[in-house]
Amino acid sequence: MKYAIIIVLVLGALTFAMMNYHFILLDDSLKVLKKTEWTLDSTFVDARGTKKIKLLLNPALAKAGFRDLLKKEGISLEK
Repeated sequence: MKYAIIIVLVLGALTFAMMNYHFILLDDSLKVLKKTEWTLDSTFVDARGTKKIKLLLNPALAKAGFRDLLKKEGISLEK
């Protein structure tokens, strides 16, 4: 019974994190952004390589501040 309670608590914490945060894999690090809505959309995002430009058009990431995150990391999308 003790293990069942621990498993339920861990699963609850993981679900809470997945509903509240974007986990973004950049070229050299993993960044976390707070979501603006409770949803599972764009929870795990791969932003390595040239995919960053396409991700700027994602409304959920735009509201969360993906562009500001890229600027803060010193990543420029201009030629």
